[in-house]
Amino acid sequence: MSEEILINVTPQETRIGVVENGMLQELLIERSKNRGLVGNIYKGKVKRVLPGMQAAFVDIGLERSAFLHVSEILPQHDNGDKDDVPQPDITRLLHEGQKIIVQVIKDELGTKGARLTTHITVPSRYLVLMPRNPHVGVSQRIENEEERNRLRDILNDEEQDNKGYIIRTAAEGAGEAELQHDADFLQKLWQRIEDKLKKAKCPSLVHEDLSLELRMMRDLVVADVEKIRVDSQESFQRISQFVAEFAPSLKGRLEHYQRGRPLFDVYNIEDEIQKALHRQVPLKSGGYLIIDQTEAMTTVDVNTGAFVGHRNLEETIFRTNLEAASALARQLRLRNLGGIIIVDFIDMKDEEHKRQVLRTLEKSLEHDHAKTHISEVSALGLVQMTRKRTRESLEHVLCEPCPTCSGRGSIKTAQTVCYDIFREIARAARAYEAPKLLVLASQEVVDCLLDDEASSVAELESFINIPIRFQVETLYTQEQFDVVLL
Repeated sequence: MSEEILINVTPQETRIGVVENGMLQELLIERSKNRGLVGNIYKGKVKRVLPGMQAAFVDIGLERSAFLHVSEILPQHDNGDKDDVPQPDITRLLHEGQKIIVQVIKDELGTKGARLTTHITVPSRYLVLMPRNPHVGVSQRIENEEERNRLRDILNDEEQDNKGYIIRTAAEGAGEAELQHDADFLQKLWQRIEDKLKKAKCPSLVHEDLSLELRMMRDLVVADVEKIRVDSQESFQRISQFVAEFAPSLKGRLEHYQRGRPLFDVYNIEDEIQKALHRQVPLKSGGYLIIDQTEAMTTVDVNTGAFVGHRNLEETIFRTNLEAASALARQLRLRNLGGIIIVDFIDMKDEEHKRQVLRTLEKSLEHDHAKTHISEVSALGLVQMTRKRTRESLEHVLCEPCPTCSGRGSIKTAQTVCYDIFREIARAARAYEAPKLLVLASQEVVDCLLDDEASSVAELESFINIPIRFQVETLYTQEQFDVVLL
């Protein structure tokens, strides 16, 4: 599998496309006006303690107070499992007005404030420094026990000074000198953060995480990346310095893109972004997916569409579901859909077919950096899965609720609005005395009133004994109208 990373930078936003075998698989967007908060360290003040929720709201200088649960205040144990630790009353740990050092672990989502922890961590390419937890852990993705022990031994030999480390997946195969370099870098960085903390006002930002393109270099770049193309000279120089310091093996793959045609246009990424905002995802066979993102979950419906197959119905359904499983895995990454996901594959009778579809979905998700969990096919023929939510979905980043339908995804028909108008006219006639009434509405509604509902209008005029006039307002949506007394 060949992989390319394309970095498009403008003063307003940075966009990164991960292209595998010529097809866009993942898109990350960071806008300068609303950079993510995850990883930022703040000196905050406890604003409110909620004993019933075992949580507190902390003022860290943002518009909305951030949320801190008691489980993120407790000391971490070697097994890392905070659920097994008895939770004391949060009022014994925090009080209103208390100053506290916290780190954001989850960005603001919708109306919810950022999520906080007091377990501060500072990441580098191979390591994550835990300045308040003298413990060495190894990423679960490094499965070779011999390699895990080798890495742990290197870090255990370090002079930890009551600090601990998590060894990241990228450290697999790394030498002692590389890990030592990372450890020295993190120690110096933490010393600078501590110096800032002593002088910082409350509330205030003390340490900000790396920009999106540097985080990509730190976290997502792997050995099989063929090219990293950057279309900004300034960003190219900044990335080059970072790569020279932390990932010298990537130096030969870094390229400054300087051609006339925009980078994302060359790879057809702009079109792919537009397609990723549509509900319907066409499949090559003629079938399609329908993806609906709601507050509670994301639902995916698989349909055969125009695909009729060549053998029998069961084979047609099986082939469509196999293709849908591969396409779905790509859409989850591309749209960055997280939380609960319910997939309604077309009903299959053959148990082997069900197993193969699930296996295809699991295999297609192997390259996904977000953690996923997939259940078996339920009695209703549904596949339930979860995908770790790490940032806003593509739709939430690029779109907002439709002002016409208020995010419902549908609007009232012209006929329904006509009947709403009749009821409003009847209310106005009973409440006020007026020689005439004027109805302001959209073109579609006025046409319906004067054509399909003309007899109803005549009956209403006769009933209330008041003449009614109609006027088109071109700026009104189909649901908007006003009844004016003249």
